[in-house]
Amino acid sequence: MSFQITLTLNGTAREIALDDTRVTLLDLLRERLEMPGTKKGCDRGQCGACTVLVDGRRINSCLTLAATLDGAEVTTIEGLARGDALHPVQQAFIDNDGLQCGYCTPGQIMSAVGLIAEGTAGDDPERIREGMSGNICRCAAYHGITLAVRQAARQMDNDPKGDAA
Repeated sequence: MSFQITLTLNGTAREIALDDTRVTLLDLLRERLEMPGTKKGCDRGQCGACTVLVDGRRINSCLTLAATLDGAEVTTIEGLARGDALHPVQQAFIDNDGLQCGYCTPGQIMSAVGLIAEGTAGDDPERIREGMSGNICRCAAYHGITLAVRQAARQMDNDPKGDAA
């Protein structure tokens, strides 16, 4: 028996037939919808590598059943850039060396976008570190990540639409 959901993925409406209502959003994205940027780390909601935005809020896609997202708007790392123009958070990660091996980077970036949108990032490094604490970087690029979030938050404050690149 198939279960039908409709969601908006990176700005495009999609109708998806789920053969198994137990499939997670992470597995749906990676295995069926060809969105490999969302990473499978721990598969237990502890590392943040699978972070995406659902209706503007950051979630661990490994803990979210796709069947619960009928009508939702999902944004993945693939949906941030506008053509060749990187999202301000993506550019800030490059500018501040907010990555090393890169495995956690998509989840870190999506979490940073969500944190900034929540309006709680501010300019305080400690608040940023606390707000990003659900995302683990095994390479310990935390200093660059914090600097990147600060830069992007300042830039996006000056451009509320978040279009500055």
